[in-house]
Amino acid sequence: MHLDVVDLKTFYYRTKLGRSTQRALQAGMGELWPDVRGMSVGGYGFAVPVLRPFIKPASRVIGLMPGQQGVIRWPAGQPNLTALVEETLWPLEAGQLDRLVLLHGLETCDSPDALLAEVWRVLAPGGRVVFIVPNRAGIWARRDITPFGYGHPYSIGQLETALKRHRFQPERHRMALYTPPSQRRFWLKSTPFWEKWGPRMGGRLVAGAILLEATKQVYALPRGGLREAVKAPVGILQGKVRPKPAGRKGAMRTHHARCATAGRAGFNPPRRD
Repeated sequence: MHLDVVDLKTFYYRTKLGRSTQRALQAGMGELWPDVRGMSVGGYGFAVPVLRPFIKPASRVIGLMPGQQGVIRWPAGQPNLTALVEETLWPLEAGQLDRLVLLHGLETCDSPDALLAEVWRVLAPGGRVVFIVPNRAGIWARRDITPFGYGHPYSIGQLETALKRHRFQPERHRMALYTPPSQRRFWLKSTPFWEKWGPRMGGRLVAGAILLEATKQVYALPRGGLREAVKAPVGILQGKVRPKPAGRKGAMRTHHARCATAGRAGFNPPRRD
């Protein structure tokens, strides 16, 4: 179930809770990717709230938004960096992105397996991807006043299992959104405190979002050795016609030749009278 892009834009850019959420997610991404200079960075779903810090240092930034969700022009007042795409068919060449982040993409998609296959395709060998998904155990996944209350929430174990099936190696994770999903002023003002101390107080059961980083796995072809099973035994005389059993005449010729050779060597075989 995809959310409408207008609702996502309203939450992140026009509500205090949304802006607080944006800051918390950007802080988590900054810890995972402190340096993206010269890299190609992409985002899928509605990832633009966490892509903005990467615009200047990265060589290229692009936001991909699924057709079921809709697309907005972003960033405001600058050349557009977003594109409307099919959920599992992106207009990118294979191996084109060094970094990719999915926000409101995996948990709401119709075909998670096909989406993960497309993510693997567009990443460069050794490229890294961060999946930002609702925490199954958190409060945010149980309330629909934020985008994290929609779609399929994940636990860390569930997400890691899904990624390993699609040739990704989970590397590390961060938790975010430790404050309750509330528009009340008290909780909004205390957000920095909870984001700082939440991880130290065992906040995995409280945090609203999981940020899990994984690496694209590429298996190298074996060097040397047999690559195919031998379908027929190798003959002793390789490259030559295999000898055929001699007939009676051939056998007699062979016998006389041996006798002649032995005579020249000074050995006379006994005669048969």
